[in-house]
Amino acid sequence: MSVAMLNDVSRCIGCRGCQLACKEWNDLEARRTRNRGSYQNPAALDARTYTLIRFAESEEGGRLRWDFTKLQCMHCEHPGCVSVCTVGALQKTAEGPVVYDERRCIGCRYCEYACPFEVPKYEWDKPLGLIAKCTLCAGRLGAGMQPSCVKACPVGAISFGERDELLAEAHDRIRTHPARYFDHVYGEHEAGGTSVLYIGPSDPVALGLPRLGSEPVTRYAEAVMKATPFTVVAVAAALGGISWYTHRRNDVREQERDQ
Repeated sequence: MSVAMLNDVSRCIGCRGCQLACKEWNDLEARRTRNRGSYQNPAALDARTYTLIRFAESEEGGRLRWDFTKLQCMHCEHPGCVSVCTVGALQKTAEGPVVYDERRCIGCRYCEYACPFEVPKYEWDKPLGLIAKCTLCAGRLGAGMQPSCVKACPVGAISFGERDELLAEAHDRIRTHPARYFDHVYGEHEAGGTSVLYIGPSDPVALGLPRLGSEPVTRYAEAVMKATPFTVVAVAAALGGISWYTHRRNDVREQERDQ
């Protein structure tokens, strides 16, 4: 069984209850403004914000409309972050979540570059930072509970269950209420499919989600990884040459001084 999450943007009221529940469950500190020290809503996902509500403004029929989109790790069916992790710190479980083991992470940031959704974030506030991201509350799932964000939603904008069942539910809502929903289930095919799905009143790209094809991104990530050893050798050779030249120049200068 592969679990998934369905975000219905048309139902979300932007209360940020999911965002706060995520911080509480994962013991993540709130961000403060620099000038006044008060708390602020993060502008983007970061190493201390795994879930974020993004506001999108649009006009429909001469009236202003606000849409609220919940951003988080998409837990891809074929995750690029996993394919480039050289130490196995990121793994795609059979149940669906892409989990992270900080004990293995070396902070190389390959996962940051490989993720088409820009989800893994580096801990810039630490001298030897690692990365951080949503794990779909894998620990809670193991205890038979729902993810904290799902539990906290007061309006049922987030559904959780088996991926096939949620896809069927998403298509049924679109078919039953065509005036309410844009005819597309985001995540069904994007980047080879994801475990986090979206339906809403407009094009998902307008809601802040990237436009992607159906091909898994792992093909590109693996190509980068294959080129990495050659890049490392080239950089090492260049650095070695610079070091040799510097030492040689210093030796010549010392000989000139002695003469």
